[in-house]
This record gives sequence, structure tokens and C-alpha cells, in this order.
Amino acid sequence: MQQVRLGRTSVSTTRLSFGGAALGNLFTAVDDTTAAAAVDAAWAAGVRTFDTAPHYGLGLSERRLGRALRGRPRSEYQLSTKAGRLLEPVAGLVGDDLANGFAVPATHRRRWDFSADGVRRSLEQSLLRMGVDRVDTVYLHDPDDHLDQAIAEAMPALERLRAEGVVGAIGAGMNDSGPLTRFVRETDVDVVLVAGRYTLLDQSALAGLLPAASERGVAVVVGGLFNSGLLADPRPGATFDYATAPPELVQRALRMQEVCARHGVPLRAAAVRFAFGHPAVASALVGARSADEITDAVKQFELPIPDALWPDLQTSGLLPTDVPVPKDGT
Repeated sequence: MQQVRLGRTSVSTTRLSFGGAALGNLFTAVDDTTAAAAVDAAWAAGVRTFDTAPHYGLGLSERRLGRALRGRPRSEYQLSTKAGRLLEPVAGLVGDDLANGFAVPATHRRRWDFSADGVRRSLEQSLLRMGVDRVDTVYLHDPDDHLDQAIAEAMPALERLRAEGVVGAIGAGMNDSGPLTRFVRETDVDVVLVAGRYTLLDQSALAGLLPAASERGVAVVVGGLFNSGLLADPRPGATFDYATAPPELVQRALRMQEVCARHGVPLRAAAVRFAFGHPAVASALVGARSADEITDAVKQFELPIPDALWPDLQTSGLLPTDVPVPKDGT
């Protein structure tokens, strides 16, 4: 699978990246064998970039990903994790973590910490959980309510870690493209991860983030390609951004599916490929909880898509006419 550089760094990424949230039992449990098989299938398909975070299953995703990658040549894959939530043990078993979205025992509590010391401690803990001596990229994770501290304290700490060679690339990951634009303009990030804000149904990242990233040479990784489900399987009751999709959005997605079908393209394939129409986008992050899911994602990503599909979506009023679209198989 093609690899590209993250901004001005020496860190590369495959065009499709593996998102590890499901390995942390996102919403429902995944057994160890299934989780390992998902990573194995990603590797077999050519994916070499793997993303995780302490938040995902209170460290379960990091532990599982570390085990699944153990024994593979470290120089052949890129690993990213996140900082901003420290995991602290709790006394006794106090239920599950489903309130935070993960089907795991609540053995730890998350404590927000975007201080310089918090960033270093978070990374140290992540390395121990994964059993590796380094990661390639560290993102500040969801600093929405801590922007000033993240910019004033956490980012300088990441810059020092990068200068020391501890990490190769630094950035921030959020669902809101507005604050990410601030990181791009005010800090020395190499990459930003934006979830759900540059998809077939939501192009809000185009208003500020993507132009700013292009201007400053910052790479963009796009997650949430299916907007949590609607673009993967459009139907009444489907989810959009983790809530039941409004009827008008369901109808829009169904109309997109009809246009895609006229060109012999599954809507899932168009959803995976759409973001690559913008030159700032380096990689698309796809979450998977099984070998079948990641194998299907790679298949959709590699499916030839006729150039005529995109203007058809635009003339049908389903995509704005000023949104850049992929061309010539890009």
C-alpha cells in the first residue's frame, strides 16, 4: 500500500490506517483472538500504520495492539498513540466503563492532564502497555475543554520529545475541526487527526482546517469516514456521530447510495475514498473489530472509482460543487 510522509517529518503513513478503538471493546466486547486477527488481516492487506490511545478500553487497545504487532520488524510499521488522559487505578471493582463507551471493567479512572509532566507520564505509560520503546506519532487527544493548557504546556512538551528523538511526529486529534485549525496556526504540529468532519455528509473541515493545513505543510489524517455508521449502511435507525441519524440525513445518504450504484460503486467505497480529493489528506483512519471488517475496508479503498461519480453527486445536489474530489484514481 502506498505510503506518504507526514508533513515535514521523516514519519510515513500508509494511505489507509488501522484505528484501534474497537480493540478496546468500543460499545461491545471483542475477544483477544478476534482482535489479534483484525491486526493480522490489516498487515496482510498492506496496512502499516496503526493508531491507538489510552482512552480506548482503559488501555486494553494499547495492550492488544502491542501484542499483535510484537515480533514484526519495528522499522516496517508506524505506531501512533495519544496523550491527555492519565489512567489511574481505582480501589476495588466498581462496575464497567460503558458510560465512556467501552465494554471493559472500570479498573481505572481517566484524569485529564495536558501539563508537560502529564504528557510525558502518559507516553511512558503507553510504551509500557504496548511493550515498545518508541512510537512514531503522538496526538493530544480531545483537548476541547483544555485548549489553552494544551497549547501552552502540552505542545511545547511534545516539541521537546520530538527534538530529543523520542517521537517522530506530533499533533492533535479531535472531532471538532475549529480548534484543530488553531493548533495548525499557533503551534508546530506535524499532523492533525480530524474525525467525522470531512466526509460525504460533513465537509466542515474544508472551511478552515484543510486550507490552513495546506498552507503550513501540515498533514491531515481523516477518521470517522462513515460518520459512525450511516455511510456504511444507510437506513432508518442508523447512527450519525453516535446518535440516531435524523430522517433528512438518512434520505441524503440513501440518495448518495443510489447515485453510487449507477456507477457500480458501493457507498462504502466512495466514503473511504472521498477525503483524498484534498491534497492535505495523508491517510484515512478506519476502525475495525474483526478481520472481515478491515479486509472489506481495504477492498473498498482499492476499488476503482469512475471519475464521473463525483460530479454526478455534485450535480445531484448531494455534494457542494466547490468541494475537491478525487481524480484519476487518487
